[in-house]
Amino acid sequence: MSEVFLSDDESFDSLLRRFNKKVQQNGILSEARRREHFEKPSVKRKKKAAAKRRKSMRTNRG
Repeated sequence: MSEVFLSDDESFDSLLRRFNKKVQQNGILSEARRREHFEKPSVKRKKKAAAKRRKSMRTNRG
């Protein structure tokens, strides 16, 4: 659960900006999108393998 507290003389826009940044850093939205629909274990494995291939391609480039 992410929380931000309003400090003195802070506008709502800056408060909202801080909240959005905190939520993004905690990965809450990406986690919610990932859990939005059920994913079969076989699909999970395929996605994980594809991510591993992409990562190894990136590291082998440079």
